[in-house]
Amino acid sequence: MEYIIVQAGGKGTRLGHLTQNKPKALLPVENLPMLFHLFRKYPDRRFIIIADYQKEVLREYLAAFADVKYQIVDAEGTGTCAGIRQALSLIPDRQPFMLIWSDLILPEEFRLPKEYEDREVPTEDSDKQAPCADVSAKADVMKCPQNDYIGISAAFPCRWSYRDGGFKEEPSCENGVAGFFLFTDKSKLQDTPFSGELVRWMQSEGIRFREISLAGTREFGLLEEYRRLERVKCRPFNRITIEGDVLVKEALDAQGGVLAKRECAWYDKAESLIAGQAGDMGGDVSRADTLPDRRGCHGRCQGNPGAFLPAIYSKNPLKMEYIRGQNLYECNLDREGKQRVLRKLVSALDAIHDLEQVPADSFSMKEAYYRKTMDRLSRVEDLVPFARDREILINGKKCRNVFFHKRELEKKLEQLTCTQFCFIHGDCTFSNLLLREDGTPVLIDPRGYFGFTDFYGDVRYDWAKLYYSIVGNYDRFNLKDFRLDITEQGATLDISSNHWEDMEEDFFELTGAEKEEIRLLHAIIWLSLTTYAWQDYDSVCGAFYNGLYYLEDIL
Repeated sequence: MEYIIVQAGGKGTRLGHLTQNKPKALLPVENLPMLFHLFRKYPDRRFIIIADYQKEVLREYLAAFADVKYQIVDAEGTGTCAGIRQALSLIPDRQPFMLIWSDLILPEEFRLPKEYEDREVPTEDSDKQAPCADVSAKADVMKCPQNDYIGISAAFPCRWSYRDGGFKEEPSCENGVAGFFLFTDKSKLQDTPFSGELVRWMQSEGIRFREISLAGTREFGLLEEYRRLERVKCRPFNRITIEGDVLVKEALDAQGGVLAKRECAWYDKAESLIAGQAGDMGGDVSRADTLPDRRGCHGRCQGNPGAFLPAIYSKNPLKMEYIRGQNLYECNLDREGKQRVLRKLVSALDAIHDLEQVPADSFSMKEAYYRKTMDRLSRVEDLVPFARDREILINGKKCRNVFFHKRELEKKLEQLTCTQFCFIHGDCTFSNLLLREDGTPVLIDPRGYFGFTDFYGDVRYDWAKLYYSIVGNYDRFNLKDFRLDITEQGATLDISSNHWEDMEEDFFELTGAEKEEIRLLHAIIWLSLTTYAWQDYDSVCGAFYNGLYYLEDIL
């Protein structure tokens, strides 16, 4: 089976505001759009995606982020029959295929029937499968599927049921028609009407199936079901498991592999620098506050830098100390408590920065602040509404579009001169900060590079990332705890609060950072998030709009 038709034309009206700006197929589940779970499960198949509601959003989103073979058809007609005939026209004769609704997420352990799983592997010089009927004579190819299958729900209710070889318009969990079908060839559906309910039509045609259990499959059609999902705190390229007092972090794809390698290298480097510092001080790293003043530290460094890092047990996969504490944005602290934590946190970062310094690299500055940002933005220029307008109305404020002010922004960033790079964390948001039960902050998930430089970078980048959580409420945004309304006039973005905005002046006083520099970098970090947060369309757009909103005050 080489072809998969995905019915992705539904509006998802029962999901409320979650599908206000995007089709249901792009709704993220466990940090991955529902449609992309199917891509990940069958990465080498050919997808034909039926689009209707917000079809241009779907088209541009897949153009930017899909890495599978796919075609999109614009549905003609209404209902679950819409687009079926158009999709079938893209499948060769006598080829088996899957038809599946976009809001189904198949479990990892799900397997196709053997007659559909066995298939000829395309050769390098041929990108087209021979028709199934023509390959049976080849000794090395299994015979074609002989049976059609229907997926039967075992865990969620469906409007239709399938029992005793026929469809019945009766709700069922045990025998529910879930929206999953396998067909031996497209002739079975050649007379599908352009509009209407596909299951009702198949009932009228007397189409019969073998049954296949969809045990473990999840379906997300209601807002209440979606809200019951646990909020995921890791990216789609990572998997985190807890084994007693040990946290195991594993990469799920190539991007995750690269980041895991950098993270492990950073911990190795930190361990080496801390050991070296202890040796220089006769084993007493608590004397770090006696080191000379350096940019970003100003003589405030106190304590052992290792106290602010988790214990690392192994690197492949990464096994580290499981911190029994809370992310900083989860802590309910009064102003005095926040001041106390902020002082410790600034001291922790100062201690990290003070471990070692190297000469600054202007090429890394350019890459980290300007080129990376513009490269990421270029990927979503066709995706984000109003991204080709000179001005965009954001939260009631007219904001200049960065695409029309690139040189002005570049000049602003060139004014951020730096002669010395420090050892930096690179991603010290509240999401990457844990408080132990005794109140000690612990830095996790280091970035590991800055521009073209490993481990070292501009300390202002660390301070801007911290500001990103204190003032920008990034962590709530990262948890999808925001509302984005896109109208014909502009965009309104409302992000829930971390409740640290009142610490802005304390932040600048403790860090000694220049306000305009940090606010500029804060806007840049939001703009750069557009592609990094690719798994959610609203996050892509929201990051772009928020970046422009903050940048307007700087430009």
